[in-house]
Amino acid sequence: MSVGIYFATTTGKTEDVAERLHELLGGSESPKDLADLSNLSELQDLNGIICGIPTWNTGADQERSGTAWDSMLEEIGNMDLKGKKVAIFGLGDSSTYTENFCDAMEELHAFFSKSGATMVGYVNRDSYTFEESKSLIGGEFCGLPLDEDSESDLTDERLKSWAEQLKSEFPELN
Repeated sequence: MSVGIYFATTTGKTEDVAERLHELLGGSESPKDLADLSNLSELQDLNGIICGIPTWNTGADQERSGTAWDSMLEEIGNMDLKGKKVAIFGLGDSSTYTENFCDAMEELHAFFSKSGATMVGYVNRDSYTFEESKSLIGGEFCGLPLDEDSESDLTDERLKSWAEQLKSEFPELN
């Protein structure tokens, strides 16, 4: 059993971040593009799941990513993922879409929570500049928000720090 990294992307940025995270975690299996999966049942064979999701449909109440994740949310919510740990990283633009920064993370978080998964990888909001985000839960981000548009110079350090956090939350990564 292992931890898998899954992503969906429109511009390739989420895939790039998934690859960089994979290198930092030292995993054996490469990240998988959700668009290439025939079904989600393989998620049940893992100890943990790390998900990458962009926010394209800013301000939307549902289907916020504009990617393959949107069509799989209900299926994820109906799965039995009790005992599985799930972490999410999201991409957004904190200066142009400052009122909807990385909102898609919360939608993914909600459906994985509904499936019984244990959510990990929460991140303190203090080092981020934005007005609002649906991805704030209990004052923290429900995953790692990244801004490859306006703050790409901060991504490497944020990823490195989050990878270390994940190693403590996913013993399988050590």
